[in-house]
Amino acid sequence: MTTKPPMTIPAFIDYEHGISAIDSGFERPMLDAVHLVVEGGRAALVDTASNASLPKVLSALDAKGLSPEDVDWVLLTHVHLDHAGGAGSYMRHFRNARLTVHPRGARHMIDPARLVAGTVEVYGAAEARRMYGDIVPVPAERVVETPEGASVFLNGRRFEFLDTPGHARHHVCIVDERSGHVFAGDTFGLSYRELDVDGRPAIFPSTTPVQFDPPALHASIDRLLARRPGAVYVTHFGQVRDVQRCGEDLHRLIDAHAALALECEQAKLDGERRSQRLREGVRAIVLDEAQRQRWPLGREALLALFELDIQLNAAGLEAWLDAKASA
Repeated sequence: MTTKPPMTIPAFIDYEHGISAIDSGFERPMLDAVHLVVEGGRAALVDTASNASLPKVLSALDAKGLSPEDVDWVLLTHVHLDHAGGAGSYMRHFRNARLTVHPRGARHMIDPARLVAGTVEVYGAAEARRMYGDIVPVPAERVVETPEGASVFLNGRRFEFLDTPGHARHHVCIVDERSGHVFAGDTFGLSYRELDVDGRPAIFPSTTPVQFDPPALHASIDRLLARRPGAVYVTHFGQVRDVQRCGEDLHRLIDAHAALALECEQAKLDGERRSQRLREGVRAIVLDEAQRQRWPLGREALLALFELDIQLNAAGLEAWLDAKASA
């Protein structure tokens, strides 16, 4: 493998059609994007990262000559806290804005107690607080539920919402009618810019707890591919082109994750033996894909980059197996 020179980390990346990816700074640079869409001096934000991202978003708005009063919408793809943890703080600051969310997620934005409890269960109380701080509720009258087929407008620019389960049952993807592009949250996986090869994006699925569902995720990805978008915007991180090829890679890698989990099920592994086997298996999938795609990082740097994803993907596979067993 070759070694890439150090990346220059911009505060935000401008794409076409008034779309930008703001680096939220969550956990590390270029991990968690807040997408900004500007139409005729009005703004929408897609996902919010954590509370700590707000100053970076305000700075990006200011750089574009926009004020907090110019933000009309905060559009959530789903309510996992790396996507929605800052929503309550954003709504306090953006007083003209309304917040959109899948009907299954709306109650968690209005009263985030169960959402916080679930996050504590995954990370532990101290780590959850370090990562996300205090989760602020959103007033119910400012929440707009967006089921399948719903749409909202930003200064005449239409956004259509697709119900896209598989990563989470409360996940939507957002189709921007002006560009034809899609804001996909985690449904279309993650795409770290450190792994690009000659401008060719890498893709990897996110199977995090607790609602990973392989058949549903395959179907959701196929829905996006059927739209043939010129670009997809993933929260981790930014614009992805070569969409059809990336979709094929995602299908293959989701199948690899599911096969790993089913192997553990057939071997009747449980407890720590199962957890360890799943972590080892996801790590092997990462390393195999690195070789296949010739990702430009050495083994140590690659595993450091994927450390949290390996843990979370393995935990999501465990949750899927437990749900299957309960069913």
